[in-house]
Amino acid sequence: MFRLSGKCVRHTKIVLSAVIGDESSEKSRTEKVLGAVTALAAEFDLPSPLWLEKNIRDFKRRARTHFTSDNFLEPLPFDYLEIEVIEE
Repeated sequence: MFRLSGKCVRHTKIVLSAVIGDESSEKSRTEKVLGAVTALAAEFDLPSPLWLEKNIRDFKRRARTHFTSDNFLEPLPFDYLEIEVIEE
């Protein structure tokens, strides 16, 4: 089972957190990640973040990355959104 953890952090404190799971065997890992990020954004009432080269590079290396205000078109009520794969 695929699970992705998401945390919104403001001033070093977690203000929102959630875990999204996907049991589908037909989807690729990329589809699962993008779907989970979209689901996290919806749960936190945010627009989906833009994936920049830095995010892609970090995620490929460590299966985690964080999205700052540069990744969103609207102002954020927190400092960054961190995502991490916790189970595959």
